[in-house]
Amino acid sequence: MTPKPENLITVLDAGSHKSCVLVAEVADGVLRYRGHGIEASRGMRKGLIAELGPAAEAINQAALTAERVAKATIENAVVGIGGTHVRGINSRGGISMGSRMREITREEVRAAVDRARSVPLPPDREVLHLLPQEFILDDQAGIHDPVGMVGNRLEVNLHLSTCSGGIAQSVITCANRAGLEVEDTVFEGIASAEAVLSADERELGVCLADIGASTTELAIYFEGSIAHTAVLPIGGDHFTNDLAVGLHVSVEEAEQIKQLYGNCVVTSVPTLAEIEVGGQLAGIGGGGQPARLVRQRFVAEILEPRARELFTMLRDNLRQGGVLEALGAGCVLTGGGANLVGLLDNAESLLRVPARIGIPVPLSRMPQELVKPEFAAAIGMLLYTHRTQIRRAGEEQGLKAKLRSIFAGSF
Repeated sequence: MTPKPENLITVLDAGSHKSCVLVAEVADGVLRYRGHGIEASRGMRKGLIAELGPAAEAINQAALTAERVAKATIENAVVGIGGTHVRGINSRGGISMGSRMREITREEVRAAVDRARSVPLPPDREVLHLLPQEFILDDQAGIHDPVGMVGNRLEVNLHLSTCSGGIAQSVITCANRAGLEVEDTVFEGIASAEAVLSADERELGVCLADIGASTTELAIYFEGSIAHTAVLPIGGDHFTNDLAVGLHVSVEEAEQIKQLYGNCVVTSVPTLAEIEVGGQLAGIGGGGQPARLVRQRFVAEILEPRARELFTMLRDNLRQGGVLEALGAGCVLTGGGANLVGLLDNAESLLRVPARIGIPVPLSRMPQELVKPEFAAAIGMLLYTHRTQIRRAGEEQGLKAKLRSIFAGSF
């Protein structure tokens, strides 16, 4: 029997390499995998939509495949937003509740958040997320939920994740053309963090780096809350293009060489090891050029400088954001680009913190083929949406209970 539409959660991750539609159902409060569809992306350039028609067609094909596997009609979706146009800023604001102490309600919390979000933004910027870092009630800081507490003044430190309105609208338009109504948008860095980070890591301080094809999305947590977000203009394709130029091979063959023989640490590659390049490996003919042998170390000599550039840029970004010294739990790499051998060594060397690969938490009944770093954003969007639904339902129940008590007390 097909579940009611409201019991399904569908997410869309439209990246430079692939468009992925993932469907889950909510049964007894638990997320369960229902189906997915993956299609090679078209009409994309550097992580952004360059042609609406081909991009929408790829999304539509992925959605149709997901429908067949899920055996359910897909109408709505939550869409991931990424790219260098996404930026994060921190703000602080609050409200005074007069001379007498009052109990804090959800209304006061919303008013404080609204005051903190009142920062001037360029006309083309839209707010993706409002993420409270901590509340300050009178002189007491470090409060995560002040509802029910008593005080005179409530302030909040707030993180705003913003994006280009035009670019985000292009993604939404593509989804609409593919037959999907967009329910919500989620920054892919925050989504990936939802899938791969533990509660302890968020509390101690951790940098989540989602290395995609064209960009690397960052989400830094400290004391359980988001502290900083950013996007770096380097991704897995930059490593591939470096190899294509350095080895004089096609991009397709360079990608295969990277996956099979790539290493970002020159000294870990045997000195005498050689590989064959020039088209024979990928079976694409090599453009008429004969196959030749090159030192495998030469591949690493091309990849290592790009890896060091990525993590130098990441380190500088964290320093500018004031969070470089807050990584008590280290750095977690996820996304398809995180699979490149040697990236962890470069991360640990330049950031001087421990690093690990982030594997997403699998849903019930999920195929093993999806439990990989490249699907962290899609799985994280499901988890984020489910958690958001639970929180909203709890707030609605609390409001209903309050109204019932007011109504009962009027007699």
